[in-house]
Amino acid sequence: MARLRPVDFEDRLTLVEHLDELRTRIVISIASFTVAFALCFWQNSRLLDIANAPLPGNRTPITFGVAEPFTTTVTISAYAALVIALPVILYQAYAFVLPALTDREKRVIVPFLMGVPLLFIAGVLFGYFVVLPAATKFLLNFNDNQFNIQIRARDYYGFFTLTLGVMGLIFQMPIGILAITRLGIISPEQLGQNRRYAYLILAVLAMLLPGTDPITMLIELVPLLLLFEGSLLLARMFGRPPEGAAERDITVSEPPPSGAA
Repeated sequence: MARLRPVDFEDRLTLVEHLDELRTRIVISIASFTVAFALCFWQNSRLLDIANAPLPGNRTPITFGVAEPFTTTVTISAYAALVIALPVILYQAYAFVLPALTDREKRVIVPFLMGVPLLFIAGVLFGYFVVLPAATKFLLNFNDNQFNIQIRARDYYGFFTLTLGVMGLIFQMPIGILAITRLGIISPEQLGQNRRYAYLILAVLAMLLPGTDPITMLIELVPLLLLFEGSLLLARMFGRPPEGAAERDITVSEPPPSGAA
């Protein structure tokens, strides 16, 4: 019988039962995306209004192909559906790997899993309300007296989704820094001592982000620096490896004394 609840660590499942559970989780994920896509496609005019809002001067993108209005609407609806269904998909992935985790590992990992969608949404909101309006205003008014500037729907919506997606991923920085410090790959003190190199890397990253203009770069660099400093503070508070982990590793790796039976 298909399982909907997470499997306990003590449960012992056969290979067939694991495959059956995996199939159930995939079906639930696909079904949640399908329902979200149907809802988004039904309300596609509202989605397009939301996507067009950052454009200055109440501009409306134009299309050149016969099928472009339909394909563009489908694409926007699919991206929105993925965001809506993301919590369900993440939960299904978590529930599938749950049996491999001990109670101690669950206490460590669960806060990380809860933080991923929240930080992603925060990044998307920051990109929508701060980055996109500044980027579109600067780019669409740059040398506007030398060009007949028109906005193609496919290009703009690609820029729109890429910017929001990248900002959502960038806001995962606290999760990444906490993970590498909890694993003992690098200590919070080492991160703090090499802060200037981190700033340089973040500046280069801001240059590579969507926008390509200095205004957008500065707007994107500020939250990167704040995220790094906030992540460093969290790492100093919660990001140290569990006490006794190093001692257990040393004990396991020590060779037995010579002459031992």
